[in-house]
Amino acid sequence: MAGRIRREDVEAVRERAHIEEIVGQHVTLRSAGVGSMKGLCPFHDERSPSFHVRPQVGRYHCFGCGEGGDVIDFVQKVDGLGFSEAVEYLAGKVGLQLRYEEGGAPRPGEEPGKRRRLIEAHKVAEEFYREQLSTPAAAAGRQFLAERGFDRAAAADFGVGFAPQGWDSLMRHLRGRGFTEAELTLSGLVSQGQRGVYDRFRGRLVWPIREVTGETVGFGARRLFEEDQGPKYLNTPETPLYKKSQVLYGIDLAKRDLQRDKRVVVVEGYTDVMAMHLSGVGTAVATCGTAFGSDHARIVRRLIGDSGSSGGVQLASGASVGGEIIFTFDGDAAGQKAALRAFGEDQSFSAQTFVAVEKSGMDPCELRQAKGPDAVRALVAGRTPLYEFVIRSTLASYDLRTVEGRIGALRAAAPIVAGIRDTALRPEYTRLLTGWLGIDDQDSVRRAVQGASTRPQATGRQERSVPSSEPTPVPVQRMPVPDRRDPVAQIERTALEVVLQRPDLVAADFDELPSDAFGAPAYRAVHEAIRAAGGLTAARPLVQSSGGSTGWVGAVIEEAAEPVRPLVTELAVAPLPEDRPESLEGYVKGVVLRLVEIGFTRHIADLRGRLQRMDAEADPAAYQAAFAELVEVEGRRRNLRESA
Repeated sequence: MAGRIRREDVEAVRERAHIEEIVGQHVTLRSAGVGSMKGLCPFHDERSPSFHVRPQVGRYHCFGCGEGGDVIDFVQKVDGLGFSEAVEYLAGKVGLQLRYEEGGAPRPGEEPGKRRRLIEAHKVAEEFYREQLSTPAAAAGRQFLAERGFDRAAAADFGVGFAPQGWDSLMRHLRGRGFTEAELTLSGLVSQGQRGVYDRFRGRLVWPIREVTGETVGFGARRLFEEDQGPKYLNTPETPLYKKSQVLYGIDLAKRDLQRDKRVVVVEGYTDVMAMHLSGVGTAVATCGTAFGSDHARIVRRLIGDSGSSGGVQLASGASVGGEIIFTFDGDAAGQKAALRAFGEDQSFSAQTFVAVEKSGMDPCELRQAKGPDAVRALVAGRTPLYEFVIRSTLASYDLRTVEGRIGALRAAAPIVAGIRDTALRPEYTRLLTGWLGIDDQDSVRRAVQGASTRPQATGRQERSVPSSEPTPVPVQRMPVPDRRDPVAQIERTALEVVLQRPDLVAADFDELPSDAFGAPAYRAVHEAIRAAGGLTAARPLVQSSGGSTGWVGAVIEEAAEPVRPLVTELAVAPLPEDRPESLEGYVKGVVLRLVEIGFTRHIADLRGRLQRMDAEADPAAYQAAFAELVEVEGRRRNLRESA
């Protein structure tokens, strides 16, 4: 196992990875005032931009859906990565060599820096293959694409290329770019034979297989020439980058629509993915030479979210709570077998699972050619719940016109109903099974299902739980904020915004504010976190050393309680009303002065109330002391107003 990434390296990644550049790869950002940028949120549908990024602070926040965090949080969310994966990805972007505790390596079996070299080799190989597709030698490849309705623009969009028929065309190209034979062998781009090293892919169309981040980690290649005695489809072998059970072709193109629609359509081939996307089904992906399994489900779950107990609930409208996974299978025996295999993995999915089968047996690519994009979209829209498909496919093997056939079908289908993970659905499918079998006695079907649920399954699926490499996130209840129409609360909020965003412009008097200077509980909690982080005394050195407030805001978040942290991010990113650079310093000072004045006013009101309750004759000394304090505080407020 890899060790933990050193904390100082994580902080270095946060400092060096410019959030506006990373976010800008997914969102078109425009200026929103001094040091602020905004665009359409990538995490929810909106027409007016409410997604704000503040580069100097190194944080983002959407005032529409509430998503927010730093650059690592953004990559985790938008690319569906774990924390370590996101840090490693960003470290590669900024050229930072990470160090690990206890001598751990970035990934099992990888040397430090090796992953970045392999990624670069695949990038060069992809560019080489794409250039070769336009050469005379690739005529057969272009014809293959044209016959399936894909023009050159479609090929370019999906990165399709051509591997020349020569034995070492790619190898010579990569060696010329400085890659060693050992690196090329490790990458899987070349193979080792009795006569030496040669290109793995020769005379084939090739599709780049990318991670969710968009980095190419392997290729899938389709045979074109009769003299090629290899398999019809040939993929990259298992390498430090490429694990076939952990990659999905098209996931980099589908992730945006997938996050928005909470739906993924799983097809069986590269051309099927292309046909789906070109038909308007932008959530299509394909496995690469293996069945859709628990590792694939984990990738999808990160992007559509994990709904927990809500998974598997289909509403009357046809939509599903927790998202959908739709499998497209052929209607033949192989397709039914694939559906049963998917049913066996259903415990891995938090979403509702469906099957979309074209009755005449055409795959999505053939369907688009024969009947057009509308037919492809209709195929997806006419999906059938996976449970129903598997049960009906099982019943189709029996002659339900005979007693023996109905009993045999019941014995085969009962364990399937008993294996449905959502216990609330089992009674309904028991009722449906009774009707599909044509049996009048529903109690006997119910007893058969109950009996099947008490017997151990051959696969052991009922007893096992799918392991997860990551803990299930527990939703954190955000601390409620006061009404923005409250003028005092608004001043408190704005004061915290400027302290978090521009502590270098805030007067040192801010640190002298008492713990009760903020009346709103949420803002008081943020103030306490600021005090715990060292206040302006600690903020200014952090800002001077980094040239921004990234480290300062991070220190405050670390001191804040979990429910308060999202509010700190929101305040650190919120646009300031003053957007003129030359007036910003005066604005910041004015905001804090108004807050101090409110504190004086509150203190004066308390003192006047105390004087009214005191008896001047009974205790003249105490009365005089309180009166003197009132005069002193009123004088301080008067001086403050005059200085302002």
